Amino acid sequence: MNKRSSIWLILMIIAGAAGLFLIYGISPREPAPPPSTPTADTASEQPSTTAIATSIPSHTGEPVPAPTVGPLFANPDNPRYFTDGTMENGKYKAIYLTGSHTWCNFTDCGNTNPPPVFNYTEFLDFLESHNHNFFRLWRAENARGGEGGDDFWFYPMPYQRSTECCAFDGGNKFDLEKFDQEYFDRLRERVIEAGERGMYVSVMLFDGWSIETKFPETHQPWKGHPFNINNNVNGVNGDIDGNGNGGETHLLASAQVLALQEAYVRKVVDTVNDLDNVLYEISNESSGDSKDWQYHMINLIKEYEAAKPNQHPIGMSVAWPNGSNADVYNSPADWVSFNGDLNNPPVADGHKVVIADTDHLCGICGDQQWVWKSFTRGENPIFMDYYDNAVSGRGIPFENPRQDEIRANLGYTRTYADRMNLVAMTPLPDLCSSGYCLANPAANGAEYLIFLPSGATVTNLLTQLDINRDLQLSLPSDSKIEVDLTASPIELRVEWFNPSDGTIIDGGKVQGGSLSSFTAPFSGDAVLYIYDGTNR
Repeated sequence: MNKRSSIWLILMIIAGAAGLFLIYGISPREPAPPPSTPTADTASEQPSTTAIATSIPSHTGEPVPAPTVGPLFANPDNPRYFTDGTMENGKYKAIYLTGSHTWCNFTDCGNTNPPPVFNYTEFLDFLESHNHNFFRLWRAENARGGEGGDDFWFYPMPYQRSTECCAFDGGNKFDLEKFDQEYFDRLRERVIEAGERGMYVSVMLFDGWSIETKFPETHQPWKGHPFNINNNVNGVNGDIDGNGNGGETHLLASAQVLALQEAYVRKVVDTVNDLDNVLYEISNESSGDSKDWQYHMINLIKEYEAAKPNQHPIGMSVAWPNGSNADVYNSPADWVSFNGDLNNPPVADGHKVVIADTDHLCGICGDQQWVWKSFTRGENPIFMDYYDNAVSGRGIPFENPRQDEIRANLGYTRTYADRMNLVAMTPLPDLCSSGYCLANPAANGAEYLIFLPSGATVTNLLTQLDINRDLQLSLPSDSKIEVDLTASPIELRVEWFNPSDGTIIDGGKVQGGSLSSFTAPFSGDAVLYIYDGTNR
């Protein structure tokens, strides 16, 4: 049977049982009916609806989150997550990281010179309102130019200007032997301000989009880079082969360039080493041949911080283009960001802390399903956010309901991460029929967090037949799910969460110790939380 015949056979079977509607495109969600039946098939209590906290308190005039209390390191008790060293019940507390990030949040950017000043405090308010606790602090290496055109500027740069005219951005040429302290003061101030709100900051050290064009038809950012020989007074030439880009600067090709980069990295470390809420990211999407250079920088930071009061986690993001997840996985980094399948994230095995970033998975993309799939697979999901759309040069806020649902659900996952004994939980796809289960299947203190995506049964079947990418489907909700509670032969509490509107429905109780079936009291995506409520 060919693929198309297989598709129609599947659809005919499902349509007869569930009223499947096949469309090309995206259809509206069916409104959620009011709950009227117990959630668990074996539940004895009528459900009641309550609202989950969708945000943490505002920092203005109200209590604020506690500041971070120590540098993060991989949790010895569950290395899928970080810990700050705090102990809870004899184990290290697991710290789950999630949040949104946007391009201009450190280096101002825009189509005027100087570019508009980014309102950083307002950005932190935005993150706080969504219960986010982590973001990437973006650095642009070039002062002018990018994929969209030459008339786009970045400020500040880490180097002082000389008295010699003229660099490509319109200012005097850079003196690469003199740092501009304003740049590093801004860096420190922004990390401190985030830490006061309990947020962790990944300090981006380099950016692959600043040194070479990623697409043949777009403009060349290298023209505005300080290491372009036309933009500095030190005779530094990062374009060794003369091909018009600076790809060699993210290789180990020039001892002169490498020495300048190492000096910059040490200066950054000196600036923020005493702060608890710091992580480092070597580079955003350098090219696929940058592995040795990135490994070198990781080891440089480890060696340099070893003699300092604090040691912070160092991250490596997958290269682009031609990046290899194996290079990232086998790196000396403490945390990693892979490319991969947005619709079926891999199970985090604990070899590294995985920061699953839409930026490397698909760009500006994703939905609430991805958020919960990533979370229940043991990852720490973050979102590449248009935010104020400053990166476009237009400065017009980018309105997109899909982005709103992603932001909200990142915060919802953090709410559950904080409620649960996360350090004891492991992604165990085989425990539930949807394949998305984060669980502590124990006789006492058991917890099961399960995501039931709308249309999961059909999607999984199409995936197995390798035909899920041929069509776009609007699928009905899989309202029923089976969960293996064999390892927890006790009475358990049942809770349903609706990720589309942020409400909780009490599902009563269920007796564990066997395979149990549950039915969602609403349509669409659903989250099921089953837990030992003895001490709650």
